Amino acid sequence: LLVSSVDVQLLTLAVLSFQLELIVNSEEYRPSDDEQVKDADGEHVPFLFFVGDREIRTTENLKDVVDEMKLSLEDTVNIIAQPQAVFRVRSVTRCSASLPGHTEAVLTAQFSPCGTMVASGSGDATVRIWDMNTQTPSHTFKGHTGWVLSVAWDPRGGRVASGAMDKSVRVWRVSEETTNVADGNGPSKGQGGPMKAHTAFVTCVCWRPLHLGEKALFASASKDCTVRIWDADSRSVERSLNGHKHSVTCVVWCGDGLVCTGSQDKTIKVWNGETGVLVRSLDAHGHWVNHLALSSAYALRNSQGPLSKGMSALQQYKRACSKHGEVMVSASDDNTLMLWNPSSDKKPIARMTGHLKPVNHVVFSPDGSMIASASFDKSVKLWDGRTGKFMGSLHGHVGAVYQVAWSSDSRLILSASKDSTLKVWDVRARKLVKDLPGHSDEVFTVDWSADGQLAVSGSKDCLLRTWRR
Repeated sequence: LLVSSVDVQLLTLAVLSFQLELIVNSEEYRPSDDEQVKDADGEHVPFLFFVGDREIRTTENLKDVVDEMKLSLEDTVNIIAQPQAVFRVRSVTRCSASLPGHTEAVLTAQFSPCGTMVASGSGDATVRIWDMNTQTPSHTFKGHTGWVLSVAWDPRGGRVASGAMDKSVRVWRVSEETTNVADGNGPSKGQGGPMKAHTAFVTCVCWRPLHLGEKALFASASKDCTVRIWDADSRSVERSLNGHKHSVTCVVWCGDGLVCTGSQDKTIKVWNGETGVLVRSLDAHGHWVNHLALSSAYALRNSQGPLSKGMSALQQYKRACSKHGEVMVSASDDNTLMLWNPSSDKKPIARMTGHLKPVNHVVFSPDGSMIASASFDKSVKLWDGRTGKFMGSLHGHVGAVYQVAWSSDSRLILSASKDSTLKVWDVRARKLVKDLPGHSDEVFTVDWSADGQLAVSGSKDCLLRTWRR
């Protein structure tokens, strides 16, 4: 997203955020014809306004910010206007389908890059694929003998990797030719067959970004303290990353080729994805590292998605990192988050405090400007994606918040909680938009499609539910 400066010589201190928006959308400041100011509904694009790193909130006027920052009335104040999106995602408001099939809790669910399918993993040891056009089951993949803890779509589409408590990793091909029920132990030409190297359960899987090469590689993290790099085609281990002292809880593959791993040994380790050499160890957390997220994650995951606009995967990655580079955030059981530049620095950019209990999940907004964190303290907190500065809290859940998902225009957040509900939040107004009851037990996982039309949730009640506006 382009960040432009509003050059206003004389501006009353009583001006409000929405009045600044009118100025930016006026004829005088309207961009050239190739940069449309109107969104898909013909409305002016909403903006966020900043003085330095300080946001001018919806309810504030310029004088509030000037006073807080202790600026003189003789100073020249540069107001930065940041467009939020060129389209608008409407909040999901109702359950459109309840999808039975799993016989145990649904632990993980993820939309495909094209947004037309969802992969889900469950305590019943199966991976299921769901067609979102018809909202019906498409494939059932059997083979795992333990809980499926993680699923991840190949960014090319067509394949899903899964990791489970049976210590194995499997790769499933999803195509018209695939039988509806594929048994990974049967004569299915290696379809979903076990890939064994770990000696304890697999906690997380993630694919190498598409622009880094044609070879289909993915990483798996395990309780055996190791991370394995796999070739999905030859079904063999390319490299083993050894160095953690306790269970590896999460792994992300950066767009610059680095692999970052978080562990219960309180450290984050940065590896060269091509050689497997340890680059640096990031030691700042005081307890388990639960989750890692990249500012470029949306671009890396949806490089072949419906909103790619014909750009190559590399172009989308460079665009996502053009302003502030690629940064990473970590969430921990020590109740804090840390913002990192993993490619260059061992010290965190910021230590983000405010949660009162362990932080379970953290995600960057698609535009990389904000971070949302989910905690066992029943709140969702918002942070500045560049500086790590606290921006606000979203309170409403009465149970631990397990996961959060952003709408693709970075305006809405969907949260899943132990209290059996999902909630949609307006990021700008910092308020609840819609309460979504429907599940009868804890909601463990949530995801929102790239086109914004559908959201999906998985629960302890064994159901996958889809939500639309």
